Amino acid sequence: MQKYLFILLTLLLAVACNGSSRNRDEARKQLLTVTIEPQRYFLEQLVGEDYSVNTLVPPGTSPESYEPSPSVMIDLGKSAIYFRVGDLGFEKAWSARLAENNPNVKIVNCSTGIELMAGDPPDQEQVDHAGHDHTHEALDPHVWSSPRAMRIFVRNMLDALVEANPERAETYRENYLRLSEKIDAVDSTLTALLETAPSRSFIIYHPALGYLARDYGLRQHSIEFEGKNPSPAQLKELIDLARREKINTLFVQRGFDLKNGEVIAREIGAELFEIDPLRYEWDEELIRIATLLSRQRDE
Repeated sequence: MQKYLFILLTLLLAVACNGSSRNRDEARKQLLTVTIEPQRYFLEQLVGEDYSVNTLVPPGTSPESYEPSPSVMIDLGKSAIYFRVGDLGFEKAWSARLAENNPNVKIVNCSTGIELMAGDPPDQEQVDHAGHDHTHEALDPHVWSSPRAMRIFVRNMLDALVEANPERAETYRENYLRLSEKIDAVDSTLTALLETAPSRSFIIYHPALGYLARDYGLRQHSIEFEGKNPSPAQLKELIDLARREKINTLFVQRGFDLKNGEVIAREIGAELFEIDPLRYEWDEELIRIATLLSRQRDE
């Protein structure tokens, strides 16, 4: 009995030591920060075990209106690099302050080199609250909705990692090639699904799939108008448009009110789906969205 007890205690001690060692290794890792979860999906595949990756905007939170807590700002200050999407509402409102308060953190715009689309102007109250200069044309920041845009996006991540840690450059490049193959596979899957979609148009609450629509020959129509719920007149106009274009799919993002979408769906006989373009599993969610768009409905 004492022999078995000794073996059990030895095993427990070994497990505890291994867990403690892993915790110390994690604590020693340098931190990298991204704005949203889809970025973390890509960055973690590039860096492997070299870094810990922190996401500023928590899952289920809108990056258009998110305001970080002091603890979030402290974590950002510990980062070697902050990878911003480009021009999300959160980033426009806070990037200048983040840079001023964290001069030692390298900031990388992951959308550099992507052909950006014009976007809806932001809500005036949010802009004024953030103190952002809105004199330039608003651009659509939701580039991660298209695999074709993400090839450039991920390359920008790679270049920043190689510059920061040249000793590991070869590993990062190998990881990049594997990740590029995954992105290409998603592109091929979306192409096959969407080329037979029964309708080339869809409605979405917040216009977050513009690059998907542009790159795969679709038309996106937004329920939200300039960051706000539509007026009754705007709602009627959208319903009339949906009937003309025979739209059968409405999307509402996770965390948004379903009410207006339900009204439109009832009026035009369409199906309403909740989606999550900010989900970590970027590939799975895009394929799910394309599958919903490509479904055939019995008349």
